[in-house]
Amino acid sequence: MYKSLLEKGLERLNIVLDDEKVDKLLAYHGLLVKWNKSFNLTAVRDPEAMISRHLLDSLSILPYVDGQRILDVGTGPGLPGIPLAICYPEKELTLLDSNGKKTRFLTQSKIELALSNVTPVQARIESFEDEEFDSITSRAFATLKDMVDGSIHLLKVGGYFYAMKGVLPEEEISELDERVKVLECYPLKVPGEEGERHLVKMQRLS
Repeated sequence: MYKSLLEKGLERLNIVLDDEKVDKLLAYHGLLVKWNKSFNLTAVRDPEAMISRHLLDSLSILPYVDGQRILDVGTGPGLPGIPLAICYPEKELTLLDSNGKKTRFLTQSKIELALSNVTPVQARIESFEDEEFDSITSRAFATLKDMVDGSIHLLKVGGYFYAMKGVLPEEEISELDERVKVLECYPLKVPGEEGERHLVKMQRLS
């Protein structure tokens, strides 16, 4: 049932994945369902709803994300980071979260799914230091300004922020300063989800 839901969703998103990637996404879904019973990784309890709300929502940004080294900030149980890592085995994904339970789940997922391109990190964003990344993704920041203020030190000049939002955040865009430029706001249609979704792509200028 879950495989059928996922495959139908991928078809509606015009995303073509081989069987191995589909199987890994379903294996990740299985881990999420199992661990969520004990560790409260996500407020979404229904395994069927997790396919649309978590997997397809994460995969909806797949065609837009550039960069070799990607940081997923506030990744929680690995969203959108793990679906991106499964679909882009050639890219390096660092998954950052301050919650120990969630990073333990990420480490277990990395092992069980054999994701050699994933690095889970337990840290607060302001205390995390690394080489600058090509791109930063997030679906957890309160506002675009929070995302920029909190993580711009980790993005190289010319690199991209990809912020997953609900309705088009026009007010939040107006609060941004000259350090970044909004390049595009992509409307996203997530199969099985009613609400509006947008992906805001910003570039670091300085």
